[in-house]
Amino acid sequence: MPRPTGRVLTLLELLQSGGIRTVAELADRLGVEGRTVRRYVDQLIDLDVPVESVRGRYGGYRLAPGYRLPPLMLSDDEALAVLLGLVAGRRAGLMTTQHTASETASAKIRRVLPRHIARRLDTLLESLAFTDQPGEFAAPDAGVLLTIADAVRHRRPVSIRYTDRDGRLSERTLHAYGIVAHSGRWYVTGNDARIGEDRTFRLDRIADARALPGSFDAPAGPDPAQRVLSGFATAEYRHEVTLRIHGTVEQIRAHLPASVASLEEHEPAAGQDRASERWLRVELRVERLDWLPPALAALNRPFVIERPDELRDRVIALADHLASYARQA
Repeated sequence: MPRPTGRVLTLLELLQSGGIRTVAELADRLGVEGRTVRRYVDQLIDLDVPVESVRGRYGGYRLAPGYRLPPLMLSDDEALAVLLGLVAGRRAGLMTTQHTASETASAKIRRVLPRHIARRLDTLLESLAFTDQPGEFAAPDAGVLLTIADAVRHRRPVSIRYTDRDGRLSERTLHAYGIVAHSGRWYVTGNDARIGEDRTFRLDRIADARALPGSFDAPAGPDPAQRVLSGFATAEYRHEVTLRIHGTVEQIRAHLPASVASLEEHEPAAGQDRASERWLRVELRVERLDWLPPALAALNRPFVIERPDELRDRVIALADHLASYARQA
């Protein structure tokens, strides 16, 4: 949007807030000269916005009493984008605790659409099928989400009441770096001031959030999304798994993403060629091992299990099962 057009819309917003606005005040808010304000007012009048000029010592501009903006106007493409976005967000679980908000928003948009457009969009939505199931995740409170977003933007500390996965409630002061949507859930990552370490918190487990005085500087390094994924890969779980896999990063990441596993180069033994012996060390922390043997089989790359022995036993058991099935006539 060109800057002059943006300023004209800002002028309209200022006038909509009510009262009489002097030329000097408007010029200061818009960062322009007084004659430019008058030109912007003329543009609003050309658009049939009833701007009134008030003379006198305290004169200026105001909107005519009773004026309201016309209903939201959307093109066919814009309406389709909004409605599909609402459907996709609802199915992915990326919504707030006000579960009906997306449904009521969709209904409002349909009501103001021309009938022929509404019929075409309804036809699309009725014929649309999904291969996945709708998300059934717990959703964050809208007030909490917006408070933390404001704290992220202005780099202000925020106090939160958090319930961890074991049901323990605690009060924390968080220097929030960013909000991340991942696999149907909302997360916030930042520095937990109580322990002085970076942590990731699920937003649906935050019962209350309020901004605190002061500010902080965000550290250099990975962006919030990378911090969240790294936190998942290094979190404490029941099993610690270490593997060596022969393959490229892309081949391994296709089955063991960054949210699950961390990768690092494995130094080849003396006399071995680094190019031909491309081994990567893979480390995981997981609650269950039962999904790993099928993932390693799907990877279809040479691998060595360093720990735990239980995983080695599970891989051998899966191989025996597959071999027995293959021998059947």
